[in-house]
Amino acid sequence: MDSRQIALIVFACVFGSALIGLFLGRLLPDRHLNVDAKDIVKLATGLIATLSALVLGLLVSSAKGTFDQVSNELTQNAVRIVVLDRVLAQYGPETKEVRAALKTSYSEATSLVLSANSIQQDQWESAEGVARVEGFQSAIRALVPKDEAQKGLQSRAIQVSNEIASSRWFLIIQREGTISVPLLVIMVFWLSVIFAAWGVFSPRNLVVVVALLAASLSVSGATFLILELDTPLTGWIRVSPVPMHRAIAHLGQ
Repeated sequence: MDSRQIALIVFACVFGSALIGLFLGRLLPDRHLNVDAKDIVKLATGLIATLSALVLGLLVSSAKGTFDQVSNELTQNAVRIVVLDRVLAQYGPETKEVRAALKTSYSEATSLVLSANSIQQDQWESAEGVARVEGFQSAIRALVPKDEAQKGLQSRAIQVSNEIASSRWFLIIQREGTISVPLLVIMVFWLSVIFAAWGVFSPRNLVVVVALLAASLSVSGATFLILELDTPLTGWIRVSPVPMHRAIAHLGQ
């Protein structure tokens, strides 16, 4: 289930609760809707609203942290790719095939990232994808240095390639997101209770319905934003591809 579907479910729960509240407000006897009852409900909904705001803030912070972490990791990985290519270039013409394989492999990986297709991105953890990365690392280790300078460059290339492999596994593991589903469900339940209470004590007219509709859309929009930020490699809100394109442009030069 993607973020759009979940956001629609949240909207249906919240706005549906408001409509149910409006309907119940017409059925309940007046003694249940007096000033004292209204004051108690205001206190209760105020408490729940505070808790909901705290949870909503935590979810936004967590999603934004995931988005920034993945974006930074992709940028750092693009830098590592360029550094590795330059180290191999300094090693000598013996690395021509390895550098060509590096550019091809990174270009294909970039295409997977930009595809925003989770099925295509599954190829990252396929046996073929793992074998390609490990084969590239084996090709670097198989180089035979002729002097101390080449030996140092080979060691540096091995180190950078290990960092690239670690970054790759980080992106594979992180791409599913980190938002807690039970926490999201609890937040939606609290918001539904608040909207139902608002509906019970609100006058039944078009202005009230429009206001509740706008508030429901805002809540579902916030949920959509949280889920989109939590999965920065898929969906509508994705990380910038600029660092990867710039890295590819520098490879092989």
